[in-house]
Amino acid sequence: MRPRLRRYRWSDLESVWALHQICLAQVGLAPGDGVYYEDDFPRIHEVYLADRGDFLVGEIPGGRIVSMGGLRRIDDTTAEMCRMRVHPEFQRRGFGAQMVVALEERAAELGYARLRGDTTLNQPAAMEMYRKFGWREIRREERGGCVVIYGEKNLEPAMSTLTQ
Repeated sequence: MRPRLRRYRWSDLESVWALHQICLAQVGLAPGDGVYYEDDFPRIHEVYLADRGDFLVGEIPGGRIVSMGGLRRIDDTTAEMCRMRVHPEFQRRGFGAQMVVALEERAAELGYARLRGDTTLNQPAAMEMYRKFGWREIRREERGGCVVIYGEKNLEPAMSTLTQ
């Protein structure tokens, strides 16, 4: 059973914040540790949805949010794929891959040519998933006691559903 992906709603804030904290703790990170920022959570509509981005959640029957991911505009041609999280109880079932595919498709629909993102060496499953989807590493940096790996991927233009 895969979660149903849908756009974030205001009522999801508590659930996505909890999912974020659980997933960071799983890899030894904590909010405010200097590796990740958190100021976007109370402003998801402003940061993602209102600025040529998107924020998706994966919901299983019963309404539980078990995955999430966002697209944030960097510039006219590039978006950042961020906030990729899958609850530990639901990892290794393809939920992360489902979210990557949906966000890559959405980025192309929004007219972006390139996606950027980051993960840490503490997250080898995430690093492998990004490699599987054709992302390439562009740099590494030490931050908050962790090695952060930055990657990017060029996107294919979205297929038009219009006929000529």
